[in-house]
Amino acid sequence: MPASPPTPILLVETLSAVFSDENGDLHALQDVTFSIQPQEFVCLLGPSGSGKSTLLRILAGLLPPTAGKFTFAGSNHLRIGMVFQQANLMPWRNVLENIMLPLELQGVLPDQARRRAQEMIELVNLQGFENAWPRDLSGGMAQRVALARALVHDPNLLLLDEPFGSLDALTRERMWTELSSIWQKRRKTVLMVTHSISEALFLADRVLVLTQRPGHICLDLKVDLPRPRTDDMRYSPHFGRLARKLKDAIG
Repeated sequence: MPASPPTPILLVETLSAVFSDENGDLHALQDVTFSIQPQEFVCLLGPSGSGKSTLLRILAGLLPPTAGKFTFAGSNHLRIGMVFQQANLMPWRNVLENIMLPLELQGVLPDQARRRAQEMIELVNLQGFENAWPRDLSGGMAQRVALARALVHDPNLLLLDEPFGSLDALTRERMWTELSSIWQKRRKTVLMVTHSISEALFLADRVLVLTQRPGHICLDLKVDLPRPRTDDMRYSPHFGRLARKLKDAIG
């Protein structure tokens, strides 16, 4: 008898979002339905204005959906970590203190919080920068601090809203490798918004493509590239074929 499939950690069902103002209604999302399995890395791709960031903010509890629902399963104690396009570090706190912040808000004892923050610093390869101030960090380093801060409380689901969108091309590609390595070590469930087809294919197990507004899913593509991912894969014929499918879906 075949084994039953694992319970999705996230189930989104016919979710819609409409924003109203004096100019009328803006339909951002319409009947979005998908699921994500535990430890899966899923990228959300689509044209500007397709509702990608809106969807992430709804899942993070920052915005209410207009219709439909989403449920988190497989965990009695759901913890969500989120990283935005800007690192949003506290300028008056050093690297270690920024990473400790979520634990302080949870009431974790200072010594334990410092120890866990130090583990995250080592995970994102920022050893030696514990006492550095945000103003002295490069864009890539600041985003690594933001990622460490999102991971320090051991989230069940990590939401990434174009975390490398403000970085230059070379730094951005280096961060793909960094994030892929971190995911290999921690195997967190990830939903990441991106505008980059190459970024999505390099990082994800699956790519969901949203249409123009109102956004709904028009393609759910399995990325059957081996892990760990390497730069050479980006120049392979199969990578090119997958990229073409995504480009055609985006239109």
